[in-house]
Amino acid sequence: MNNTRFATLIHILTLLAKNPDQLLSSDWIAESIQINPVIVRKELSVLQQLGWVISKKGKEGGSMLSASSCEISLADIYIAVKNSNVLGKKNNCYDTQCPIGKDINKKLERLFEETDSIVINSLQNRTLKNFVEQFD
Repeated sequence: MNNTRFATLIHILTLLAKNPDQLLSSDWIAESIQINPVIVRKELSVLQQLGWVISKKGKEGGSMLSASSCEISLADIYIAVKNSNVLGKKNNCYDTQCPIGKDINKKLERLFEETDSIVINSLQNRTLKNFVEQFD
């Protein structure tokens, strides 16, 4: 994953967890992250689909955490935004004449899966609550 979606979701969720009884506007969240509010609304939509956030539209609207921060693991967040392997993409090499090229992607696939498993297992026992507590 070579983008900022994981960091953005963690930032959004941390803000919501630190303000549990308030509806936070996407504009306010975006200002904190210093990104466009449209991106925040897009990510809030993902969080709503996961059942972690509820949102209210309108002038007095905003979003708040609807799941307990101790029930959301960092692995859950990672999986929600994962769009590629940690190590990137495989080569487009399919040279059947080359002893390496003909099997490289099979070998890489195993390595990629193992590496992703290490990351997910490392994040599995860390909750959003654990992360949020760093800001007390």
